[in-house]
Order: sequence, then C-alpha cells, then structure tokens
Amino acid sequence: MENTDPDIASWNHKARDWHVQVGSEGDRNRQINSDPVLWRFAGEVKGLDVLDAGCGTGYLAIKLARKGANVQAVDFSLAMLEVARKNAADAKVSISFEVDSISELSTVETAAFDLIVSNYVLMDCADLDGAIAQFHRVLRPEGRAVAIFSHPCFDRAEIPEHPEGGPVFHWAESYFGERREESSWGHFTSPFVFYHRPLNRYWKCFHDHGFQVIGFDEPVAQPPYPPDMTPEQIHRTSTRPFSVAFHLVKAKDKSCA
Repeated sequence: MENTDPDIASWNHKARDWHVQVGSEGDRNRQINSDPVLWRFAGEVKGLDVLDAGCGTGYLAIKLARKGANVQAVDFSLAMLEVARKNAADAKVSISFEVDSISELSTVETAAFDLIVSNYVLMDCADLDGAIAQFHRVLRPEGRAVAIFSHPCFDRAEIPEHPEGGPVFHWAESYFGERREESSWGHFTSPFVFYHRPLNRYWKCFHDHGFQVIGFDEPVAQPPYPPDMTPEQIHRTSTRPFSVAFHLVKAKDKSCA
C-alpha cells in the first residue's frame, strides 16, 4: 500500500531517480560545495558510532562506512532505503538501515552515537524541534552533529539573474515566516516539498534543545572547477551559498547551550 503521508509519498516516488541524481559520489553541489565542509566538520570517523539521519539512497552512509565508522542509517522513505540497501550491498559495506523519521528515531537507542550527520534533510523535515530533540537524545555526552541543509536565502539555483545585475529576492512572502512549500527542480517530474525557515529559527532550535554551535559555514565552490562547468555555473557556485553547515556539540549542561 502506498504511504498516504504526502511528504513520504513524494520521496518514495522519487527514490530511483534520486539515486540517478546523487549517485555514489554525490551530485555536483555536494562534491564541490558542501561535502568538503561536511568532512572537515566530521573529522576522523574511524571507530565512531555514526547515525546518518535521513540517508536517502545511501551515498554518504557508504562513504562513512568505508572510512571505518560503525554506521546506522535511517530514512522515512522505504523506497529510498530499498535503493540504499542495494547500493551498500554492491559496495560490500555493512550498514544498518531502518525505516524511521528523524523527528521520532523510534528505532534508535538513547546515547547510542558519537556523531550524527544530517545532509540536506532538515529543510525537508516538518517537525524541526522533534528532530533536534531526538538528535540530543541519541547522542552520547559531548557527542557531535553535522547538519547541512539548503540555504533559506539562496536555495533556488534556477532563479535567473537580474537583467541589470544585482541580487534577486525570489520569495513572495516574508523571509522570516515558516511555511511548507513545493518547488520544481531540475529534471524531476514532480515537485519537492520543503519547509522554509529563517536561519535564526535553526540557531535558536539548536540552542533550545541543548546544543552549542562550534562551527558554521556557508559552503562555496573553490577553484579549480570541473572542466565541463560553464562560466554561468561557475559564477553562480562561486558567488552564492546554496547551503549552510552547522557543527554542533551536545552541551554538558543543557542550560549552557
């Protein structure tokens, strides 16, 4: 029976096409923009117990396992996990995959992990507070989380340049509001569902649920660029941050977060 939750149904529908998009190495945005920051924040993962929270088709979970991490990966889309399990088997790595929402983590024990990675997931999560509260619960004392998600100001790379130059403000409603949105993207035939939130909403949520921010970045491509990139693509990726990256640590005393 097809899942009737519209967010889950949307990702189930896109699962196989998403693997074509992301592949085993991540798409271009991940490779040249955000993955270098993700790995810098994550540091040495060998021997760590790591949760990939919102693993999609598994490219990052597989990379973590190949680096020697003990990986558990969750996603609320069964179709995504079916692809991820096959990809992990093909890669000959051992990963525990579970169908679970990051805002519930019902399959995950308390204080089970040293590190959480959540890569382009939080902007798709309807219950942000639930997710961050669960991150805090499943991390060990002084455990860390690396969260990368689409930039709330510059998340739509397909928006055209202003004909006379300068910035383009592409939202019709207040930047400071929170809302569920749908947006078409690339070659996909159905829209993506996401939740617009201003940056201060994320920062306050991390603080309120017991985390300290120990690193922050707006990933941007650096030369040398791939030889097949057009001048327009280079301009876009070198002048706009399409994502934000937070490095969090579970505070010793929640009141000090």
